[in-house]
Amino acid sequence: MIRMPANHTLDRRRLLIAAAATGASTWLPTGISQAAGRVPLVLTPSQMEGPFYPVTLPGDSDADLLRNGGLDYRPTQVAWVEGVVKDPDGAPVAGAVVEIWQCDDHGRYHHPGDGNRADPAFQGFGRVTVGADGRYRFKTLKPVPYTGRTPHIHFKVKLGPHDLLTTQLYVAGHPGNGQDGLWRRLSAADRAALTVPFEPDRTTPGHVKAQFPIVVMA
Repeated sequence: MIRMPANHTLDRRRLLIAAAATGASTWLPTGISQAAGRVPLVLTPSQMEGPFYPVTLPGDSDADLLRNGGLDYRPTQVAWVEGVVKDPDGAPVAGAVVEIWQCDDHGRYHHPGDGNRADPAFQGFGRVTVGADGRYRFKTLKPVPYTGRTPHIHFKVKLGPHDLLTTQLYVAGHPGNGQDGLWRRLSAADRAALTVPFEPDRTTPGHVKAQFPIVVMA
């Protein structure tokens, strides 16, 4: 059992880390969780940013990555990626900024380190500010592999001047996952958190959808 010091000054971050390390499930003192006895949500695992975060943010950086300025990109597979940003108590993190970036259908990024070879019609980067419900939604392409990497989408979550999370989303069941160095180094629990299915979108025939919930320490 993890004991709370008499002065109750131990902060929530240290408590979460301690609980994760010991596997404790009823370790929160009264007042830490919104609901008495509620087990906190597990923080979304972080991963490296990678080399292709934009050097300069594009002028068009909305939630639709398939339309860049006046150009329309037609990928092999249109995908919707959506979720809710919450804190460990399950409360939405209103005002959080969610960013994603990824390669085009040919495995190319809008980045000088990749020769700026991405299709100009593919926006490649998007950002949204979530409202009171914490929800975000992007229209993009189902990620594809390129040399050395299994399909993935990069994510970053910010709140004001602070970076809360940098991570990557993976495609459940893709045969390249087991050969990807970053994916292989994840624990089983972290793989489960970052690897999600892309399933048919019932509201839009021909499109797929992925649900990616995010939990951060706000």
